[in-house]
Amino acid sequence: MVRPLNIFLSHGTAETEFARALADKLSKAGFSVWRESEVLPGDNWGEKVGQALERADAMVVLISPSALESPWFTREIEYALGNERFEGRFIPVMVKPTPARRIPWILQHLNLMEVRDPGKAGREVAKMLTAAEQSNGR
Repeated sequence: MVRPLNIFLSHGTAETEFARALADKLSKAGFSVWRESEVLPGDNWGEKVGQALERADAMVVLISPSALESPWFTREIEYALGNERFEGRFIPVMVKPTPARRIPWILQHLNLMEVRDPGKAGREVAKMLTAAEQSNGR
């Protein structure tokens, strides 16, 4: 039996509700999604995020003006872009209007999708990840 694809969902605090709804949709589609709620009070946040990134097979980043101001968001993106295992499985999703000049150029060239509804985002992301897995023979 093939294990479910592990997805790391990167987002800003202002997008927490969108991220939860998207995670629910992706989980229902058969993916395993790391949730920040897995970090308990007293846990080392950086260590838990690092462990989740190490286990991840794919990353979905929710882009918004507030997310782009977060140093954690930036670090997570840099980690994924520098790691071969995310090739074809790094999906940027613009969830709030964000001026193009604020979005790093690399994200603009990686099939940036613009979606405001978590249900639609879930369907589109699932479709992209399923296609990536099929092309990798997983």
